[in-house]
Amino acid sequence: MVKIFTVGVIGAGRIGKIHIENLVRKIPNINLKIVADIKFNDELKQWAGEIGIPKLTSDASEIINDPKIDIIVICSSTDTHAKFIQDSAKANKHIFCEKPIDTDIKRIKETLAVVREEGVKLMLGYNRRFDRNFMRCHEVIVSGQIGEPQIVKITSRDPAPPAIDYIKGSGGIFFDMTIHDWDMARFQVGSDVEEVYATGGVLIDPEIGKAGDIDTAVAVLKFKNGAMGIIDNTRQAVYGYDQRVEVFGSKGCVIADNEATNTVRTYTAECTNIDKIPYFFMERYLDSYSNELEYFFECLRENKEPRPNGEDGMQNVLVALTAQKALEENRPVKISELSNT
Repeated sequence: MVKIFTVGVIGAGRIGKIHIENLVRKIPNINLKIVADIKFNDELKQWAGEIGIPKLTSDASEIINDPKIDIIVICSSTDTHAKFIQDSAKANKHIFCEKPIDTDIKRIKETLAVVREEGVKLMLGYNRRFDRNFMRCHEVIVSGQIGEPQIVKITSRDPAPPAIDYIKGSGGIFFDMTIHDWDMARFQVGSDVEEVYATGGVLIDPEIGKAGDIDTAVAVLKFKNGAMGIIDNTRQAVYGYDQRVEVFGSKGCVIADNEATNTVRTYTAECTNIDKIPYFFMERYLDSYSNELEYFFECLRENKEPRPNGEDGMQNVLVALTAQKALEENRPVKISELSNT
């Protein structure tokens, strides 16, 4: 008999709503019992009623302390992740948490120690690993078809900058944007990063610079297995959401390119046209959010360790911190300079 998991969700913001709708509509053999969010208002209550959420609360402890709940999905603000993970682990709940665990390495290590001590499973929401194109790249690499990975190139460009208020509290481009690319690079190469050099500037909006951030960046990575990586980011690509990965190996190369919104081409005497690429992450990565949750529950049923796990999350934050130090000091910085602190 297939086990039916009882689930609670903490956080019903933009990402939280995506996960909640997937849990209700796409994930089999689960029972979503309760959702907690600090914004307990009429709009949220109406939305919850429309999709069939049985109970809403503004108190996350109702979920954590409920003995009938097996799994907690954490989609709250970053500054709450570590506490909710620790509290959930101590309550013997398995955990799916949106990235990152925290931006402080000491706090992350403390949190992972609690998870290990309590013996629960933790998966982090680096959803791009579950995009069908990037998954296929990974399968090709693992199969050995392109030999040993030697160079990974990642292009990750947003269509428009976020609000300045968001940037002020996001931790900077290496945390709120490139964090996915650090994970993708590690995922494809199959090795942790050893050294980072990063450069960047304010080429789009001076207000971003006044907020203490950059809007355009390039990072060069060295991996422990000898491979190298190049990542380019911008907060404004006027043509859409530009997401590409290339991995060059000793026997060949694998490339995941952008997908147009459809496969139609128009041919005339003047030109050949195809339609634009998706505008933003909701259009490009929507399926990856349900894919990652399906995988998480599969791991729980088969008692397997899910990936990306807490260690992956810590490595990604270490790379982000190292990139920031490299940018500020204009030099290559080894991960060990921060990991040993």
